Amino acid sequence: MMAQCPECGYRYCESTANPREGFPPGTPWDAVPDDWNCPDCCVRDKVDFLILTDSMGNSPGIDVCRK
Repeated sequence: MMAQCPECGYRYCESTANPREGFPPGTPWDAVPDDWNCPDCCVRDKVDFLILTDSMGNSPGIDVCRK
């Protein structure tokens, strides 16, 4: 599963997560607290992130994450 910040484009990928923010690889998006904000721009909260899906409604099969 992948979620993207609509402000700066930062992507949260469950497979890599964000260890620097305290989320080890494999941390599901649902486990990220609702009051967490984007680590790159610090403007958007988790609730603002866009869930990325393909035309079939599935999350992309590859992780293309910015760190």
